[in-house]
Formats: sequence, C-alpha cells, structure tokens
Amino acid sequence: MNALKGSRSAKVFAGIALLSASAMVIAGCSSTPEGSPSEGGDKPAADLTLKLGSLLPQTGSLSFLGPPMESGVGLAVSEVNEAAAGVTIDLTAEDEGDTDTKAYETSITMLQGAGVTAIVGAAASGVSRLILDGNVSAGILQISASNTGPDFTDWDDKGLYFRTAPSDLLQGEVLGNLIAEDGHKTLGVIYQNDAYGTGLFDNIKSTFEGAGGEVVADASYNVGDGQFDAQVETIKAANPDAVAIVSFDQFKTIAPLLQNAGITPDKWYLVDGNLSDYGSSPDTNFSFSLEGAQGTKPGPALEDDFTERLQTFWTGEGNPEVNDFTYAAEAYDAVVLVALASLAAGSTEGADIAAKMAEVSGGTGDGEKCTSFADCAKIINDGGTADYDGYSGEVTFDENGDPQGASIGTYKYGADNLITRTN
Repeated sequence: MNALKGSRSAKVFAGIALLSASAMVIAGCSSTPEGSPSEGGDKPAADLTLKLGSLLPQTGSLSFLGPPMESGVGLAVSEVNEAAAGVTIDLTAEDEGDTDTKAYETSITMLQGAGVTAIVGAAASGVSRLILDGNVSAGILQISASNTGPDFTDWDDKGLYFRTAPSDLLQGEVLGNLIAEDGHKTLGVIYQNDAYGTGLFDNIKSTFEGAGGEVVADASYNVGDGQFDAQVETIKAANPDAVAIVSFDQFKTIAPLLQNAGITPDKWYLVDGNLSDYGSSPDTNFSFSLEGAQGTKPGPALEDDFTERLQTFWTGEGNPEVNDFTYAAEAYDAVVLVALASLAAGSTEGADIAAKMAEVSGGTGDGEKCTSFADCAKIINDGGTADYDGYSGEVTFDENGDPQGASIGTYKYGADNLITRTN
C-alpha cells in the first residue's frame, strides 16, 4: 500500500498536540467554509475542518485494546492532515470505560459539547448500544472499529452508523468450526453475560453442534464480576474435550483457575476480546505457558510497514510500546473513510458524510481503487469517485453500514505466550 509515513515532522506539521491519553487533540487550521468546486487535482475540492471524536477504552475491561485502536486513529489523523488535500481533522479523544464503570456517560457529553459531527467508537458493543440512539438524535455519525453485535445490522440508525469489523456471526462460525476440525467432540463454554458474550456463545454452539459436536457445559458471569471459581467448577465437572472462553480481560483471572483445575491451555479457545500477546504485556505474569491455546479475531495479516508506522507514531508521543495490533487497522480505516466521505460530500455534517460512506468504500461499485487517503483524495479532487481499500480489507459498506466480506484470523500461542497467525 502506498501510504504516507507517520513521521514526527509530519505530526508537527499537522498541528498535533497529544497531551494525554484522555485528552488527545489533534488540530489543524481553524474552521473554514464548507467547500468549493474543484479545478483539478492541484486544488482540493473543499477546505474543511472536520471535528472528529474518538471514544475508546483507556480504562475498563477492554483497556488492552486502547493503545492499538488509539494509535490507529491518531496515525490516520496525522496522515490525513499531512496530505493537506481538503480536509483537516480536529480530533478530541475520550475514554469509553465500559458498561460497568460508565465513563462513557461523561465522555459523550464532552464530545457533543466539543461539537463533533462524527465519532470513532465505542469499542464495546454494549457501550455503543447505550450511546447510539443519542448520537443519531444529535445527527452524529458513529463508526466503530470493533462492534461485532449482530443487532447493529438492523438498528434504526437513520443511516448514521457504520462499522469496519464484521458481525459475531462470522467469528462464532469460524471458532466453532476450528474446534470441531481439531477433532474435539465435547465443548464447555465460559462466557460474559452481555450481548457480546451471549451472541458469540450462541454462534459457537450452533456451529460446533452443527458439525457433530456437543456443548456439554456452559457457565456465564456478569460484567464487573471478579470471582470465577463456580464457572470453572461447572466446566471441570463436565470434563469436555475443549473449553471456549468468551471474555474481556477477565481471562487473566479465569486462565489460572482453569490451569489449577487441570484443564490445560492446549484445550483452550479464545476470542477477540481476550486474544492478546500476554508474553509482551508487563501487567500479565502468568506462572505457566499458554502454549497450544488457540483463538480468533477479525482482520487480515498486517503489513510490516503499517505496524512500524503505528509504533513510530504512538511511542514517539511518549506512550508505551503497542503490545498487539488488534483492531488498529479497523480504527485507522474508520478515520480515513470518514475523511474521504467528508471530502466527497464537501461537508462536515454527519448526515452528509454518512451519505457518501458507501461510495468511498466501493459500495456503489463505480469507484477507482486506491489504498491511501492521499491517493483517494486526489481522485476525488480530480472529480472522480474513490474506492478505498484499507488495512482491514476492502471494507465496502452495504446498505446497513456493515462491511461486505471480512477476514477472521486464527492464532496459536507459543511457549513465550505470544500468538502466531495460523490462517
């Protein structure tokens, strides 16, 4: 892909001020008129300042996803602003927390008060369900890099909701088939009792049993729970061939309990909410190896150049190294697509941007392929139609704001507690 480098000089040029993880503002020039006709590729089709918000997990049970997603958003903003192609992004970043901590309530008020017309987030489907109707009422476009709940497909969102991650229907099917293909006949499942957990559980179960297996035990827990002994005992009593753990960072507590119960990691199957490089995480010190455990998460294999640019951007601002890149590509692409739709619409209003999202993602089928904001913006500024293919895949939004087609990767842990992609 021919994308611009996220260098330190580029960030200074773009007017970036990353003051803290909870107050990251990436600002360009001041607000400008909404747009003027293009006179060719040398002159942008518009001169817009887009007030963009991000609502991502800096705290809470999904906080391990904060660095990759925030680095994806920040890198995309810096590269959009560096391109100087007609859109300058003014980014305000806030913490979503989770449904237990409710940090999102204050954050949404802050974002709406800042005048944002588009928001990247939330990461958790449960949080998005609580804020989406309010954003729709306010005319704010919402695009999530990691919402996987199937119910968003049919949500009454007035065309203002999009996501760059696929539905849990696909991940559950892939994981259920993986467990069956590994030769397991019986399965136990520990899952989080919310829309994310129950949705994945249902799809894992239906797929696994459709392949001839049997779910012999299942045990749920509530968000905010800290004790999981009863759930592990339920699974142990059924003595399944394999165990699926559908959780967020509660896995850090559940894993040692499973190990102590004699259920070894080579029988474990994880999901995107807990699949992480634990061997590189300073706050996770398992006293045993996860070798043999497997899992799934959405997204294709990332190109080295992209991950290098993410690291350069993120650590260059004084943040700790990114341990994994889960949903970084989806977050990056979300920003690029919103910026391109804004440019194509000649507007920063949420509804106007939303009306162009399918077009710039290739959903109308008549665009010219491009793989960076700069190249796509040139097509638009020349009077053409851009079809952006990003790091998370071709995207191509359908009429429901869902990506058409997606990649679900399968991964396996080595002795160092790091994951390697196997498919």
